[in-house]
Amino acid sequence: MATQLRPGVVRGAVAIMLAILVGVGAWLGYQRYTERYVVTTEADTGVAVTRLISARLSGSSSLKVASLSGTLQATASDVRGFGWLRSDQVVKMPYSVDYFVDLSRIGEGQLSWSPDTHTLVVDAPDVTVAAANVDEAARTLVRTSGMFVTRDAAAALSQQVSRAAQAKARAEAASPERLAQAREMARTNIARLLGAPLAAAGIDGARVVVTFPVERGTRDGERWDVSAPVADVLANRR
Repeated sequence: MATQLRPGVVRGAVAIMLAILVGVGAWLGYQRYTERYVVTTEADTGVAVTRLISARLSGSSSLKVASLSGTLQATASDVRGFGWLRSDQVVKMPYSVDYFVDLSRIGEGQLSWSPDTHTLVVDAPDVTVAAANVDEAARTLVRTSGMFVTRDAAAALSQQVSRAAQAKARAEAASPERLAQAREMARTNIARLLGAPLAAAGIDGARVVVTFPVERGTRDGERWDVSAPVADVLANRR
């Protein structure tokens, strides 16, 4: 005989679960706030110290295929005191931006073999642009001008410069010209990586052609018969 749960019991259980979820959310929020905004000090002196607050190591299936680096100039302006206090800043510093290809998205469905030309065609995902890394500690020029630069103005200028530098580096890395260059480098890296199993299987004269979504299906005016899955080719070779 099935046990009938009273509505009050159900409501109580739901309320307890909601309270637990709220409590966990509040604890995670407090941990995040502490990590980002609370100053860590020495227990005995109360002096702020340089310390690693958190560290998270996570795995990745992405292949780094290229890196863009150089020096950029970023500018910022701040106006306070009803327009009377204007301050400007110019900073030069090095930057780098990495390009990746997610290899986990390349499976048997993205690998095809052309028996007539001994060509392995790889339908790779497009190159992705990582966040820009601006090395503000290695600044080569910092020029701040203004009649009176307040502490708040200096902090605002620094934040503006950081944002402008990040945006400029990201925009350059994501430009069509840079993406095209990164795809060519990715093509070479992926072809070398996936050509190794063919060489190990004793398939002489094989070549690897890597295509990206913007060019899918064609390269240099050629087309291939890719009816044979590469896994079957390697299995037959063995």
